[in-house]
Amino acid sequence: MILTLKQNIWCFPVGLTNVTISLFLFYFEHLYADALQQLFYIVLLVYGWYAWLHPTNKAEISVTLLKRKDLPLLIIAIFACALTLGSSLYRFTNASLPFIDATATSFAFAAQYLVARKKIENWLLWVLVNVAYIAIYLYKEMPLYAVLAAVYLVLAVAGYRNWKKQIIPAG
Repeated sequence: MILTLKQNIWCFPVGLTNVTISLFLFYFEHLYADALQQLFYIVLLVYGWYAWLHPTNKAEISVTLLKRKDLPLLIIAIFACALTLGSSLYRFTNASLPFIDATATSFAFAAQYLVARKKIENWLLWVLVNVAYIAIYLYKEMPLYAVLAAVYLVLAVAGYRNWKKQIIPAG
């Protein structure tokens, strides 16, 4: 996350390593939404890496605001994903905290997509996600991941402050 805060392209290969390790840990802890999240991150990290390396216009390599018209769509997508994923996990698996985990995961999907598009709102979503994960990991007795989520929370606040200085208003 520090590399993302600094808009360093190495955030993508480092992120790929991190999410691959986390994928296996979450699977074995029956946090299936978190495991699925790691698979989705792999796709988004590859997409973001490509988008940052091969921008189609200058706006794609600059920090911008999410357009107001896109916000309702983002919120609907997050909650539709959370409901669908939570229901599926509840019905078909022995997942721990299926709806809570699915909601946090859905917000994280949106946040990671916004990182790939260099939208400043990604950091606000990461704040929410990390607060949720601190609680989830403490409940699951995974204190090291709770501490990691707390570090990510601090970095999300720092990322927001840093990117805010570089914002280009959306058109």
